[in-house]
Amino acid sequence: LARGWKVFGGPHGALPPALACDVAIVGSGAGAGITADLLSAAGLAVVLVEEGPLRSSRDFNQLESEAYPSLYQECASRKTADKAIGILQGRCVGGSTTVNWTSSFRTPAATLAYWREHFGLATFVDDALAPWFAQAEQRLAIEPWGQPANANNDKLRIGCARLGIGVAAIPRNVRGCWDLGSCGLGCPTNAKQSMLLTTIPAALERGAQLVVQTRAELLEIADGKVVAVHCAPVTTNGQRAAGPALRLAARHVVVAAGAINSPALLMRSRAPDPYRLLGRRTFLHPVVLSSAVFDDAIAGWQGAPQSLYTDHFLHTAPIDGPIGFKLEVPPLHPVIVSSTLPGFGLEQTATMKGFARTQALIALLRDGFHAESPGGQVTLRDDGSPLLDYPLTPFVLEGARRALHHMAEIQFAAGARSVLPVHERARPCRQWDEARAMIAALPMQPQLLRVVSAHVMGGCGMAASAERGVARP
Repeated sequence: LARGWKVFGGPHGALPPALACDVAIVGSGAGAGITADLLSAAGLAVVLVEEGPLRSSRDFNQLESEAYPSLYQECASRKTADKAIGILQGRCVGGSTTVNWTSSFRTPAATLAYWREHFGLATFVDDALAPWFAQAEQRLAIEPWGQPANANNDKLRIGCARLGIGVAAIPRNVRGCWDLGSCGLGCPTNAKQSMLLTTIPAALERGAQLVVQTRAELLEIADGKVVAVHCAPVTTNGQRAAGPALRLAARHVVVAAGAINSPALLMRSRAPDPYRLLGRRTFLHPVVLSSAVFDDAIAGWQGAPQSLYTDHFLHTAPIDGPIGFKLEVPPLHPVIVSSTLPGFGLEQTATMKGFARTQALIALLRDGFHAESPGGQVTLRDDGSPLLDYPLTPFVLEGARRALHHMAEIQFAAGARSVLPVHERARPCRQWDEARAMIAALPMQPQLLRVVSAHVMGGCGMAASAERGVARP
């Protein structure tokens, strides 16, 4: 900013009534940041529009009470229509890359093959994409985490080793990481190579402009082409702020506002949708959790939050068979733990007394590859804000039960004193046989089973023909 980067909105000054550019980009996360970097390097005039605030390492103080309201959609309380799934999604410059836990995987070969077969994406082959994956990995310093796992992650390694299940290191987008463990609250040391630190500063250095605390409300469409983006200033909690609106005229517009907000913007703009596909096939990798208490200290808030994983339960069934899942380890912070684990009052007090010895596993269910896992549908509320209706089908819930079963088995194999599947009707179990019987009897129902998500995908699906998708290859 001191060198003259052009930033408007919020504390950076009122919005101008009009701007013009070659390319307007709605959003500032993974898709938007990479796009701004490439197109500004090509000499195009770029303007990015971000609904959230511009924050940087000086603002990241490892406090959940400040990070969730200021950096996340709906104060980290975004939920599906029936409130059955909580969604963690970024709302700040850098988007979810600013608040993610740094796990960085290439699109699996089996997924690419499925897209080629079902959506006609013939060029999406491993050899063709490999140079682009490699370029992104070099740009963002992505490589397997080579440091010793913290105790939270190491329990996954120990339990899987005793059961003969393979575990691997997670590739992370970090440079000079201090291993603090607060990645989800914004990196205070500028180690995480988010869009906030990499592509967006590079674009601004080349003359790109950034508009923050500003919502893209409507695309102006004339003769079948988007010619401008109509924007309004908002407060940090998303309410309309005082001040003039902005008409951003552009030769091209890139909508990169995430899989929920992007279709919502197109819907508000009455963009053509002849096959009623807009907002459909919105996926979440629904996540279920298993908590365990050990005799030794875990301190799950310290150290790289996700450093080990296993895909064993992805590979034990065909991609379009029973739903598979990836196992990882989440960071544990007081607010996110106390608001996620079941119980309140004295029960919650007892749970939190064991916080320092608590370990957790998460299972990310691979949705979208089976007729009974069709994903969700983005719609609009009366005020124009987005809402995701995502049914938890019996097919998905059956996979959740299997995931709870295997996670509990791994935790007991690692030496857990007790295991609690995160479900409203579950209770802590001290023996594997007891847990197995309880999990088999749990009613797998939305709102009883605790489900969360930090992977929001789709919404404007890509396909070779308009009958199958919203966007062209």
